[in-house]
Amino acid sequence: MSAKIAPSILAADFGHLASEVESINQHADMLHVDIMDGHFVPNLSLGMPVVRALRRHSNLPFDCHLMMTNPDAYLVELAAAGATIVTMHIEAIPDPTEAAAKARDLELGFGLVINPGTPFGAVLPFVELCDLVVVMSVEPGHGGQTFIDEVLREVEAARNFIDSEGLGADIEIDGGITTVTAPRARSAGVDIFVAGTSVFGEVNRGDAIENLRKAIT
Repeated sequence: MSAKIAPSILAADFGHLASEVESINQHADMLHVDIMDGHFVPNLSLGMPVVRALRRHSNLPFDCHLMMTNPDAYLVELAAAGATIVTMHIEAIPDPTEAAAKARDLELGFGLVINPGTPFGAVLPFVELCDLVVVMSVEPGHGGQTFIDEVLREVEAARNFIDSEGLGADIEIDGGITTVTAPRARSAGVDIFVAGTSVFGEVNRGDAIENLRKAIT
């Protein structure tokens, strides 16, 4: 499939979120929204009221990354707020079968995330439930970290399994994505690239997204 760019709102100016989202609407494929609970990861970030407010300023699919100890507890609220797909960490919910079914009932896409150091095998039994398999290429909870090359082995394992089984899940990578790291991830089999600082850290967000797109074409 054609590669997709999902700018991460975590790297935006929180004092001007509406205009920040509007600056990428015509260029991005998705908006990546990190929701942190202060337990699974040490930071707090956006909640449902902010997701709802952002929805008024964008028609992009909202890729809501739930860095939470109980990610299935907020699916109803997220669906009502305008989420499109929710992704949960396998480290937080070792058996996501019921959560995936609940997401489907709410017409939400569903995905699973693995941290650096967690093998793809941890989510392999549940990939058939997924629209998205997310490989973290930094430790979750903080923006602006350096890309961890070792995770590309897990990307390759995911790509091989999904293709060999004829499954429909896309592979997303999250963390440290630049015009240098994105091509390596693309070669390993990534479909969707979460980009924070490399988009919102630039003055011209459209150019930043197009530069990433050219790097992975």
